[in-house]
Amino acid sequence: MENEELIKNETIKKVLSPHPFSFMHLQSLCIFLIAWGVVHGWLVNFADPGIVSLLNGNPWYPILLWFIVLLVVGIFASLFTVKWIIAGLYTATAFGGLALLIGMNWVDSSGIVLPFYTVLVSLLGFVLVEGFRRSHKYIVTNQRLVLQGGLSGISTIKERSIRYENIVEYNSERTVFGQIFGFGNIIPQTASGLGMGSNEGMVAGGLAVGGKKAKLFGLVGKEKEEQTPRTASYYELHGVYPYKEVKKLLEELKSDSSPTVHHEEQKEFQQEQIDIQKQMRDLLKMQSGKEEKEEKTEKF
Repeated sequence: MENEELIKNETIKKVLSPHPFSFMHLQSLCIFLIAWGVVHGWLVNFADPGIVSLLNGNPWYPILLWFIVLLVVGIFASLFTVKWIIAGLYTATAFGGLALLIGMNWVDSSGIVLPFYTVLVSLLGFVLVEGFRRSHKYIVTNQRLVLQGGLSGISTIKERSIRYENIVEYNSERTVFGQIFGFGNIIPQTASGLGMGSNEGMVAGGLAVGGKKAKLFGLVGKEKEEQTPRTASYYELHGVYPYKEVKKLLEELKSDSSPTVHHEEQKEFQQEQIDIQKQMRDLLKMQSGKEEKEEKTEKF
């Protein structure tokens, strides 16, 4: 935030960004791809001779194994986290690898191509996640919170400004990594609903279609929805460090901006004094008006 963007009497208290491990839920997707690429290459080329001969009995066997594992892991990860974008990313990776093999006529060399392709995709994912993390900036001033996020030149840059008097409460969340490394998520919740979202998941692996029950791998499921404190990472203080210090500062700033009982009593007393003064002025005007009328009457 530039100085010209500051409002009157505003000073910056802290400028924060997410901890390097705060997006581990996205980084773990890349870690799995690396692991699966290495394991797949080992199974096809270096495992027990019986396994190697089985997988190489048909050039499509290792491709189907690689493809199915990506799809299954993506779907179950989405069910667990209630984020279907994971299944979409893994599906795109799987079909991308399949298109590469067919387009370049590398089907017979899939045991070498697919491990390298999987690792390269995961490395690209790490770069994108790190760029996304670095795009987040949280400015804490004495009057408001300014939350920013988005890759400049690649995606839309989001920004939200919240004054402390509009914040109802702070909701906090700390993952296992957050507890170990001292970072956490702080969600400012306002009366307008900012900071609240809904989780929509499937019970027993079901897939919701038009609000009706559906089947997925033979399991019946139904839509599950619940309201919970959650929002996008650029509308909360995501993975801020040091967590305890930042939370204490925000609570103090919110407390300073909220009128206390003593302040309210002072305001009421001042208003009563103003009302009494107005009444006194009105009485004096009425009295002076009567005296002027009496003087005029006496003259006539």
